Amino acid sequence: MGKDSAYYEELEEKKILKYRSISKLLPDYAVKYLDDKKRSCQINTAINYALDLKYFFEFLQEVNPLLKDMPLKSIPIDILDNLSFDDINEYQDYLELNTGDNKHKNVGKSIERHMSALRGMYKYLCIHRYLTNDATAGASSRKKVNKAIIRMDSNEVHRFMNVIENSAMSSKHQADICTKLQQRDTAILTLLLHTGIRVSECVGLDIDDIDFEADTLRIVRKGGNESILYFDEDVHFALLDYIEGDRKRYMETAEEKALFLSSRKKRMAVRSIQEMVQKYAKIAVPNKKLSPHKMRSTYGTALYKETGDIRLVADVLGHKDINTTAKHYAAIEEEHRRQAAKIRPYD
Repeated sequence: MGKDSAYYEELEEKKILKYRSISKLLPDYAVKYLDDKKRSCQINTAINYALDLKYFFEFLQEVNPLLKDMPLKSIPIDILDNLSFDDINEYQDYLELNTGDNKHKNVGKSIERHMSALRGMYKYLCIHRYLTNDATAGASSRKKVNKAIIRMDSNEVHRFMNVIENSAMSSKHQADICTKLQQRDTAILTLLLHTGIRVSECVGLDIDDIDFEADTLRIVRKGGNESILYFDEDVHFALLDYIEGDRKRYMETAEEKALFLSSRKKRMAVRSIQEMVQKYAKIAVPNKKLSPHKMRSTYGTALYKETGDIRLVADVLGHKDINTTAKHYAAIEEEHRRQAAKIRPYD
């Protein structure tokens, strides 16, 4: 069904409603910037920018007694014009020390994301002469912390799949559940590990998106573009076993379109697959904090090792910018350097 399916239309509508609900809380001048931004970016980006600006205005409310009892929407633009780069640096310190709604400490990358929204708003307001002073211009830039890319090697992948195939869970109750869901879970995780698709792309698949004659699947990429991916025989048989077996038990009606269904006979949610991955990972690779995105990294790494072609990896993973791919898989170069150290070129 692709991007015109009822699922994607409903998903898009929910995102638009979420964006509007956050925007209603913000000052009109901030909403003008966000609406302008929304025309040139994905709706998810606009939502994140709206949330980041909401956090900034809440900071102003907290540190300025005059704004304490004032609704965010009523904060006058003069407040922004009177801020200095020192105030913006104080906001960055605030981000670093406060956990906020996400309940985790903000670090370099997260702070830069917040600042990107703030800098964008100041630049827009200055260009359109709502403001005369860009307080973000002289503010410091926090260094991004490059986290190690977590992925599985081939032995860990085999261990991971063996846990599912053998229902090797820590309790009989968990093992019984695993056995009941075995075909579905095997199909999902084989698909993630052998194609590198995003979890959001996985949950959006309809039964009509699978072509077993050509061994292809049609997905809706991040940003709404459709793409055709090819899959191998492992995916072929895992999907076929599930579709001809367990999926029929989860179908409420013969007209059900969703490929992957929950035990409640509804389309599986992103969160459900995230929890499934974590459940099996605790048994198979307890030393690694795995997520569906780490499965994507695992596939991308394996593909790069086999081909050495970063452009091929970028195309298969759906990266618009090849630098994104290079950043994710640059750690592989460390293995190359380790191999080089073992070579005795002058013997």
